[in-house]
Amino acid sequence: MDDAVPETPAPAEEEAAHEAYDPAAPAPLNVPRTPTGDADVDAALDRLGDADHLATDGHLEVYEDVHRGLRDALTALDVRPGPPAPPSPPGPRS
Repeated sequence: MDDAVPETPAPAEEEAAHEAYDPAAPAPLNVPRTPTGDADVDAALDRLGDADHLATDGHLEVYEDVHRGLRDALTALDVRPGPPAPPSPPGPRS
């Protein structure tokens, strides 16, 4: 029979293990981002991943940057030329 007393962690080891977990530390949400096929939109959505590594007070800058990028992508849709307009009907002859 073994009467050995189980080892208890040294106070320094116990403290180090406790410090390793910080519930307030940044943690990735691992939210999947499905590619849209639009390079500008996909780049903006990929930028959201940067917030995973920042403290909460750094999220605002990322969100504003993503919002700006998505707004610019939508604005660019209005600038792109569409199909040619149909010809105007002939006016009255003088």
